[in-house]
Amino acid sequence: MAEIVQQRIENRIPELEQLERVGLFSKKEVKSMLKRATALEYKLHRLIITKVDFIAYIQRIGYQFKREEIEYSIISRINSIFRRATTKWKDDVQLWLSHIAFCKKWNTKVQLSKVFSSMLAIHPEKPALWIMAAKSELEDRNLSESARQLFLRALRFHPESKKVYQEYFRMELLHAEKLRKQQKELEQAEMDVGEYEFSPEIMSGKLAELVYRDATGKIQGADFILSLLTIAAIFDFTKELQDTIIQDLQSKYTDDSLTWDFMAKRELEATVGEELQTAKGRASDIARREERCCQVYEEGLKSLNTEAMWACYVSFCLERFKRKTNVQELKEKRQERLLAVLQRAHDSSLLKEDFYKNWLQVLLSSGDSEQTAAVAMAATQRYRQSVDVWCLALQTMVHLGSGATGKLFQDALKHVNPKLSLPLWQLQVEWSMTSQSPEETEALFQRGLLSVVPAVSMEIKEKYLDWSYRAGGYKKARKTFTSLHESRPFSKAFFTRMIQMEKNQETPKMSNLRDFYERALREFGSTDDDLWLEYIREELGPSGQPENCGMIHWRAMKMLEGESVERFLAQYTLLQTGHI
Repeated sequence: MAEIVQQRIENRIPELEQLERVGLFSKKEVKSMLKRATALEYKLHRLIITKVDFIAYIQRIGYQFKREEIEYSIISRINSIFRRATTKWKDDVQLWLSHIAFCKKWNTKVQLSKVFSSMLAIHPEKPALWIMAAKSELEDRNLSESARQLFLRALRFHPESKKVYQEYFRMELLHAEKLRKQQKELEQAEMDVGEYEFSPEIMSGKLAELVYRDATGKIQGADFILSLLTIAAIFDFTKELQDTIIQDLQSKYTDDSLTWDFMAKRELEATVGEELQTAKGRASDIARREERCCQVYEEGLKSLNTEAMWACYVSFCLERFKRKTNVQELKEKRQERLLAVLQRAHDSSLLKEDFYKNWLQVLLSSGDSEQTAAVAMAATQRYRQSVDVWCLALQTMVHLGSGATGKLFQDALKHVNPKLSLPLWQLQVEWSMTSQSPEETEALFQRGLLSVVPAVSMEIKEKYLDWSYRAGGYKKARKTFTSLHESRPFSKAFFTRMIQMEKNQETPKMSNLRDFYERALREFGSTDDDLWLEYIREELGPSGQPENCGMIHWRAMKMLEGESVERFLAQYTLLQTGHI
């Protein structure tokens, strides 16, 4: 081992001497670097070595140096250490990517290709790495054929990868675009382009079309075809290719709502014969385009009356409704259309849950209270078990000041899974505290305490204690606490709020505080180190007895478990030394 280390160190001496000659390092610094390098080399030749050792060596050599201050030999040495590291930890993708990042930073293109090749031999199962390698060949080395071969190899491993096909398709179009630009530049410079090969087929995107044909033969679905169409639309020479894709979409996927959605929205892009000068004229033109879009959606619904199809139609109407316009007529038309489509989707029992919120918002803003209430109730009939729908309906009815709100809360709790009912209880408590008598609110809390769901029971206890304090002061809060302090389960907040209420009194009683802390620690003393520290602070305060702190500390050390013991010791030490 010593001979190998010595050989590696001797190989470094010439480069370090050169760095000394150019004034980058002093003789003393070079000597120190050799000493440190020797220690690191020995680490790398131990029986048990870690990635940390390799990374430390790489950083020591000079990964942070500026380009002009680094010699070729140093870059080679770092590459060598990276190779040794990735040979030992082949499965560590992040280590491979660090090596790639280094090669890119210092523009070592040949080495970069080798790293990608080695990495892909180990990790062929990761499509993202193939894509990264192919992009590097095209962008960093300007080798389109090499990039193409990498994509073809990737597809042998991942024949149905949407992402690989998408990026392969994009690469062929980028290559075609680059050739077109080169040809144009040569023609503008009036140079003879005879010696250059500019294939009309490649420049028109024929290779990309071949990729498209292969991809769509293996991967079905309108969403995938549309993703390729979106890529093609980026390039200004692909009209023919786009038309081909659209024809395939219309002929093969009329049973997919995405096809109809795309075709409908295309009507917005239709060119106008003449430029419209007035706002009203432009608004009229937009209204006509939107109407044509709706006609396409209506046509789609004739053969595809599904929730997904209605979702596309409603989303379109909603998006147009949200667009700002100063033309009142257009604004009203959009609202009228949106409400009509929402109603029809609901009547067909095909309106998605999320859209009811939008519907109610539009109705509320229009001031139609009767219709708003009707839609709120209809939503609960359509989605009887949805907590979100019930909360939305109840919030709407509370906003409208409906007299049926109390009964509606009871209906909601009957239909919703008790384990998911916490938001309903929270909403009902807030409503009761502001809209019902104290007696009715107290009765609600009593019902909530009976819940078998721990989250509900704990939340109700906290809310009940807070409400008691606001409604009847400390005396009522203390009475409520006493009635509940044996009724598990508890939250920590239930006790800490009672502690704070006691401390807010003009003359807090230490005996009460001790009782509250002891009860809290009975529930949370094995895990909550902060609670113990707060108890100790209380005893160190003006009303406490500092001599009790030793016993509290001893009890804490016995009860606490795991990492909470270390946290408690650290904080207790800081408390003793006056740092907290």
